[in-house]
Amino acid sequence: MALQKYFIALIPPEAISERIKSIKQDIANRFGSKGALRSPAHITLHMPFEYEDSKEAKLISTLDQFRFETPFDIRLHHIDAFEPRVVFIHVDASDALMAMQKQLVQYLKMRLHLYNQAESMRGFHPHVTVAFRDLKKAAFYEIMNAYRSMEFTETFRCSSLYLLKQNAGQWIPYHESVFIPKP
Repeated sequence: MALQKYFIALIPPEAISERIKSIKQDIANRFGSKGALRSPAHITLHMPFEYEDSKEAKLISTLDQFRFETPFDIRLHHIDAFEPRVVFIHVDASDALMAMQKQLVQYLKMRLHLYNQAESMRGFHPHVTVAFRDLKKAAFYEIMNAYRSMEFTETFRCSSLYLLKQNAGQWIPYHESVFIPKP
């Protein structure tokens, strides 16, 4: 039985993702924090988990069956932080986003017995990480000084979620599931 690592997230459209990637790359070049480059720009809905790779088709099928009643907008704006180790782009916690994430976590718990560790520990705080893990405390304050006043505002329509799979230390968008019911 081989276990594979996955997580579930929202991924912005390519133009927004590229803009965020350039911020991550700038932080890596200027401050040496490269950890955020191991995954695409994303908003985590379900924290990383291990799942039997032989049951991957069931995982994908279950995600494809998840439904939420309506698409909604995701608004990203300004640089913020979980002091002193995580720098991120703030995501508005809209009612629709919060409801969809809660519904997804409950759905996965019931259907696949997946438990979202973050849910019980600190709740859902939507954000797009641009520096973390390998970020040194001194560099954290330098990054915040450099980026706190940066203009960043983007909005995108959300109607799908992604299963990301770990491959050689990188997180790869592996499968997209559209969660809007078909007419």
